[in-house]
Amino acid sequence: MTGDDHWMFLDEPPPSELSAQLYQEDQDAGGYVDNLTRLWCWRPDAMVAHYDTRAVLLEDSGLSSTDVAVINAATAAARTDSYCALAWGTKLAEQVDALTSARVLSGSVDDLDDRMAALTRWARLVAVDPNSTTPEDVDRLRRVGLTDRQIFEVTMLAAWRLAFSTVNDALGAQPDAQLAQRAPAEVRSAVSFGRAVAEEPSA
Repeated sequence: MTGDDHWMFLDEPPPSELSAQLYQEDQDAGGYVDNLTRLWCWRPDAMVAHYDTRAVLLEDSGLSSTDVAVINAATAAARTDSYCALAWGTKLAEQVDALTSARVLSGSVDDLDDRMAALTRWARLVAVDPNSTTPEDVDRLRRVGLTDRQIFEVTMLAAWRLAFSTVNDALGAQPDAQLAQRAPAEVRSAVSFGRAVAEEPSA
C-alpha cells in the first residue's frame, strides 16, 4: 500500500538477506521495524554504507556523544525533518535534559551553553544556507574548543544528516508512533514541523 494513509510513498521493498538482517536488528533494539529502515531497504547496502561512513567519521574524532546529538538534532530541525528531529531530540534529552534538547531543536541558542550554542548555530547554517558561513563562524567553533579537524567532522555530520533526512522526507517516511511516544513532551512540542507521526504503531 502507498499514499497518504501509509508510512511512505513507495511500496514495501522486496525481501533480501540483508534487509532481513536490518529488520531483525530493529526488532532486537526497539521491538519493531522502523519505517525509515523499510524505506531504505530498497537499497539496504546503501543504508549500511551510510552508517559505516558515519562510524568512520566519528572514529577518533574526539567529539562527545552530546556534540554528535546536538549536531544531528539541530540539523534535522533546521531541515524541518520531524523523523530525525524526534529521534535525535530524544537522544539528546537523555544525555542532557528535555528542555535543553527542545532549545536546540528550536534554535534558541541564547539559552544554551557556549559549546552547544556554537554547534547549534553552525548546524543550522550548514542546513539552511551553507554559502552564508563566514570565518567568524568558524572562529566561534574554535573558541569553544573544537579543532579544525573536528570542525570538518561536525560539518560532515550535518551534511550526512541532510542527505539521510532528504531521502526520508521526499519519499514520505512517517515518524514511527512508538518514536513519538518515547520522546519527552518538550521534544514533541518543539517538533512542530515536517511529516506527521504515523497513526498506527510500526510492526
